[in-house]
Amino acid sequence: MTIEEFLKDKNIVILGFGKQGKSTLNFIRKHFPDKKITIADKNKEIDKTGLDENVEFKLGEDYLKDIDKFDLIIKAPGVVLKDENISSFKNKIITDYELLLMFSKGFKIGVTGTKGKSTTSTVLYNVLKDQGKNVFLLGNIGNPILDYIDEITDDSFVVIEVSSHTLEFVKSSPDISILLDIFPEHLDHVNTLEDYINAKFNIAVNPKDSNRFIFNAENELMRNHKFNYRETDVAVCLENEIPQDIKVKNVVYLKNRDIYFNNEFLMNADEPRKIKGEHQLNNMMFILAVSQILGLDLDKTVQTIKTCEPLEHRMEFAGRVNEIDFYDDAIATIPIAAINCIKTLENVDTLIVGGMDRGVPQDELIDFLKQNQLRNIICMPETGNTIYDALKEVKHCYKTDSIKEAVEIAKMATEKGKSCVLSPAASSYNNFKNFEEKGNLYKKCIK
Repeated sequence: MTIEEFLKDKNIVILGFGKQGKSTLNFIRKHFPDKKITIADKNKEIDKTGLDENVEFKLGEDYLKDIDKFDLIIKAPGVVLKDENISSFKNKIITDYELLLMFSKGFKIGVTGTKGKSTTSTVLYNVLKDQGKNVFLLGNIGNPILDYIDEITDDSFVVIEVSSHTLEFVKSSPDISILLDIFPEHLDHVNTLEDYINAKFNIAVNPKDSNRFIFNAENELMRNHKFNYRETDVAVCLENEIPQDIKVKNVVYLKNRDIYFNNEFLMNADEPRKIKGEHQLNNMMFILAVSQILGLDLDKTVQTIKTCEPLEHRMEFAGRVNEIDFYDDAIATIPIAAINCIKTLENVDTLIVGGMDRGVPQDELIDFLKQNQLRNIICMPETGNTIYDALKEVKHCYKTDSIKEAVEIAKMATEKGKSCVLSPAASSYNNFKNFEEKGNLYKKCIK
């Protein structure tokens, strides 16, 4: 069955009309110009520009009323259903990601994890591209799947960055599933941390015999989660030995700063990389695992890993002012990400921290900052208030709700020859559209 045959006779509602919802409607209109489609969105003020007479709307607080009457609910990741009774329509929910898995040609590689998925997806895309593969980079990274699905052929490779929001209701797996790590995040989107963990593990739900799952064997939340690993899965370990309770045949591990796949040497961990940090080394080990599974040219894979540039807002050098180096790490939306950033940059004297409080504990970051040599902490609402109260007696702490003022304080307080980094350790949604908007404003203020 093709995707067109699957959609043809179904009464369809598009749940959420942001970027992906619009992509879904465009795809349906391309193949079914006159098909009646309903758009359901909690937002009453959606942009209806260019929509035809065969589009109907369910908007506002009652946008879910009678939604179970539809045959198919194509859900956007941003729609939160945790407080809704979805029992009558849960089995009708599908995403563009699952449509890709079910009906698209090509070899599909799904990448998820709390942190590192954008970088890992991008480097993996470049590894395949540099080796002459016909490759697409889609999903959470910013390229809607249905905009490109018609271009994917049998010889294509498709790298898909997948969020927990997309994985929540998925019932299929890609050819290779990658789960980098799990830390508490997006707790405002789910009822429990266990729900979030379950969603992440859905990257490898219902695998075929030929599918492969590459997973982090040392991450604490993953280690405590009961999952039916298969012998053919691949464990990634930064330590010398795989935990004995995980029974798989294939292991990527670090020994004496060398990376091995089983007993085969792959790469020295200390070779210079443009994407720096020990936490990024973990991500590169997953890419080396994929390279081995696919039988790619190892030397070319290593060369791509070494030369790939870091993505924007990820420990990005943002400029030098008054002999102070400014870095933009706005992507750091959980405490461990900010900790890894400070460890990697080493010379940090000032941290700009704080954002939306989604219930993620800040204790680990607070304990780290108490021990770290950085002197200045500029705290922004909401989580910055907690950090300020915990550290004001042991650090130079400042409060502000303005990025512009935060940069001015940093210029005044940071020791010359050292660094200031924006690494919020929290989401930016309380005051910004997303972390990109926050990072861009920060860089504008520096300039």
